Amino acid sequence: MTDVLLAGATGLVGQAVLDHHDPQTLTISTVGRRATGRVKNEVITDLVSPISLPPADIAICALGTTIASAGSKGAFQAVDHDAVLAFARAAQAAGVNHFIVVTAVGANPKAAVFYSRVKGETERDLEALGFSRLDIAQPGLLLGRRTERRPVESLLQTVDPVMRLFMKGPMDRYAGIPTSVVGSALLALCKKRDAGVYRHENRALHRLSVS
Repeated sequence: MTDVLLAGATGLVGQAVLDHHDPQTLTISTVGRRATGRVKNEVITDLVSPISLPPADIAICALGTTIASAGSKGAFQAVDHDAVLAFARAAQAAGVNHFIVVTAVGANPKAAVFYSRVKGETERDLEALGFSRLDIAQPGLLLGRRTERRPVESLLQTVDPVMRLFMKGPMDRYAGIPTSVVGSALLALCKKRDAGVYRHENRALHRLSVS
């Protein structure tokens, strides 16, 4: 049995992980501000105060928001960078040596776009922690029904089928991808053992989801 810590379990991707995991092979403990009511062990934390986590083999981080939802650039960075790093450090202290994180396509610490730059800085700082294996999922537009209102994202999801017609070749990494595919891909990554840092865009995530 593999013990997994899951942060961001109430979000789209986190819910997909819970939907598709096999409780016969994985024991998932959720970590976040709210309980899901779906697993036995749930650690409630603001991801700001010191965190003590149960021992685990793997950690999956699906934390993420938008600048509009967070309310400011600083609040966005507090979630998508600071909280992710706090969870990673706490997971490492709990014995985790395989960390899996969801960022976004185009993440780059030198990007001109603030959103992409913060995602890139998060990836860079996670690499510096020195996990034996670090998997970075970089999906395009996440497709799924959210409980919170995100007008711009909802609009993009609506026009995604049309946009997809023009996103051929290298551009397909920006296309929409169902959260069910991302969730299944993250679970497939839990089975990987080779050390190193690995990045997975849309095509790789689709392949992993059916592996």
